[in-house]
Amino acid sequence: MPFRLPEEAFPPRSQPLLAACVAVGLVGVATWMAVAARRGGGLVHHDAPPTVPLAYTVDINAAAPAELMPLPGLGPAMAARIVDHRASHGPFTRPEDLLDVPGIGPATLDRLRPHLRPLPAGGPAP
Repeated sequence: MPFRLPEEAFPPRSQPLLAACVAVGLVGVATWMAVAARRGGGLVHHDAPPTVPLAYTVDINAAAPAELMPLPGLGPAMAARIVDHRASHGPFTRPEDLLDVPGIGPATLDRLRPHLRPLPAGGPAP
């Protein structure tokens, strides 16, 4: 037997009042949504990557290849070249020294600059 509300739960004389309350609630929600949309609200594209800037910085004199790979323009091979160059030529004294690494040009260096920690003024990092 299906569930049925008792007849006295919504007497006929209270049904118009109930319908009016539901209508006022729906109008209120629609108004709130319209105001929120005008204030800059809108659809959110959940599949798009966030536009948060990369806050990752690295010390080029102490970083391992895995720490260098997330930087823009660097992959596994370039990160390994940086570490190999550092091992054979000594620590970097300034960011421009990265231009001596094969495959790094001025454009790549410009992309890397915001992510490089400052080198000590007295010379390479310890």
